[in-house]
Amino acid sequence: MTALQGPDNAPSSGSPGPVPSPRQQTIALVDDDRNILTAVSIGLQAEGFATRVYTDGETALKALLDNPPDLAIFDIKMPRMDGLQLLEALRAQSALPVIFLTSKDEEPDEALGLALGADDYIAKPFSQRLLVARIRAILRRSELRRNLGEASSGEEQVSTIVRGRLSLDPARHHITWDAKAVSLTVTEFMILEALAMRPGVVKSRNQLMDAAYSEDVFVDDRTIDSHIKRLRRKFRAVDPQFDAIDTLYGAGYSFSDG
Repeated sequence: MTALQGPDNAPSSGSPGPVPSPRQQTIALVDDDRNILTAVSIGLQAEGFATRVYTDGETALKALLDNPPDLAIFDIKMPRMDGLQLLEALRAQSALPVIFLTSKDEEPDEALGLALGADDYIAKPFSQRLLVARIRAILRRSELRRNLGEASSGEEQVSTIVRGRLSLDPARHHITWDAKAVSLTVTEFMILEALAMRPGVVKSRNQLMDAAYSEDVFVDDRTIDSHIKRLRRKFRAVDPQFDAIDTLYGAGYSFSDG
């Protein structure tokens, strides 16, 4: 099944549309419900985004890899390839920011989605205002990383954070452990950076939320816990003995560079 012709491709009615920014950001929407696709696409275009819409995961996967957008939004329940399978296949090749749309009865899927590398999730029914706030928060972090990388590309020296066996380059969004590369999503990177900046200092979940999300976005404790589990899993893939992220139950997390 090919991508739907979204509202942005419809003939002009003669009324002026939103004024595009110098670099209009593109959001990919993947959902088998055409009504949701249309409504969300129109809402995002009204906020100045370009949109691409897909009705199944298999079609979306090829498009996301061949021509990546700035961010993608996946529904979980879809035929052929559901949102979880799509995210798992995508994460094997890309760190593209992803938000999940879930139903209230899909909490296990939310946790699994975060464990697979989703940057955020929103439960249905949701408000357009909340969705846009979450999108902008993730895109701001992603854009900051990109701009820092471009600004430092011609410099001889780049500020790299070295903590024991960890090397973290915020400008280029590059992480290594024992000189082995570790691929992180934008949210995972921000959480790790917040921990690594002050080794041994316990960061509460609220502090990690502040580091990874903007003030107008609320996430619960389970979201941070899921990101931490994902971080540990990724580092243990290159070092099965990795234990540099410590848990202080009831207080939060810390990074050990010993």
